[in-house]
Amino acid sequence: MYISIGLVSCSSLGLVDLDPEPKSRVEGGGQAGPTSGRDHGDLSRHRSSSLEIKEKEIREKGSEILREQLDAAKRELKLKDKECERLSQVRNQLEQELEELTASLFEEAHKMVHEANVKQAAAEKQLKEAQGKIDVLQAEVTALKTLVLTSTPSSPNRQLHPQLQPSGTRGAYKHVGGHVRNKSASGGFPPSPGKPEPSSVSIQPAAKEDREMDSVLYAEFLMWKENPSVEHSSAFLSRIYREDIGPCLSFTRSELSQLVQSAVENNSLTIEPVAMSALPMVKASAIECGGPKKCALSGISRLCQHRIKLGDKGSYYYISPSSRTRITAVCNFFTYIRYIQQGLVRHDAEQMFWEVMRLRREMTVAKLGFYLTDQG
Repeated sequence: MYISIGLVSCSSLGLVDLDPEPKSRVEGGGQAGPTSGRDHGDLSRHRSSSLEIKEKEIREKGSEILREQLDAAKRELKLKDKECERLSQVRNQLEQELEELTASLFEEAHKMVHEANVKQAAAEKQLKEAQGKIDVLQAEVTALKTLVLTSTPSSPNRQLHPQLQPSGTRGAYKHVGGHVRNKSASGGFPPSPGKPEPSSVSIQPAAKEDREMDSVLYAEFLMWKENPSVEHSSAFLSRIYREDIGPCLSFTRSELSQLVQSAVENNSLTIEPVAMSALPMVKASAIECGGPKKCALSGISRLCQHRIKLGDKGSYYYISPSSRTRITAVCNFFTYIRYIQQGLVRHDAEQMFWEVMRLRREMTVAKLGFYLTDQG
């Protein structure tokens, strides 16, 4: 800050020239004497010293005023410096808070996006599982409706009423917890009308069979029923895998047998009849997939009226009636335990146990090579 200092003139301070030039007056035509000249010199010296004193006082007063103004300016500058420092601190604090808030918002946004993606993935997975279960249940309901609609009081469907069938033909149909598989997925063909079966003479009806429950097997079944699963980690299913499923699906071609067992466990195996006049449409070699006259699983030359497909693979494998009976026996067992797992079977534990034993017997009989043929 610049401070201008004005000069104070003597006239502004009200000073009057007190020493006008004396006029020498000689009265009577004569000159001034020595006394007048000395008085005039004293007066000039007095006036000069008075002016010096006044000028000195003026300078001191001006300096004092300037010092006061300078001190006031310094105090004002100091206050403004403090104010600027305070405002700078406030600005720095606001900038820091703004940075922290921005970082927190970005972190929260990323966290929300991640949680949303996880929830979306879980929801999509649950949706796919639910859709798969719905498809399975719809297919089962459709099959049951078809069976029910084909049964009337005047012409009952013998698959729904096994008590109306001869004792020897009951093994031709696969009962699954009150649900029956049709002939294309069953273990064999219905017998010829004109040819009675030998088993119809020797085997009594299932309702009159003498049977005794094995306490160990029943205890293992009850433990499995508390938490039913298709995994063979439990003692119940481990025994059935070892004693029934493994031997029943053990064929000459071991590698293909393992694929068949995996497809049965995953419920992705398809069995369909083939026309004998149609040529085999396969993508693999004839040795691998067999043919209408050679079983792909056993390698035995037999007339193959059915073929299987494993999952989504394009290859079909021709199988003999015996191999088909063994596969369908295992499929029937897995279908029934899946019904139990899904809560579709409303029987008590003892009835479920005997149905499982019946399905185990079918796997054992099929493994021994017994199957029904169609002679018509």
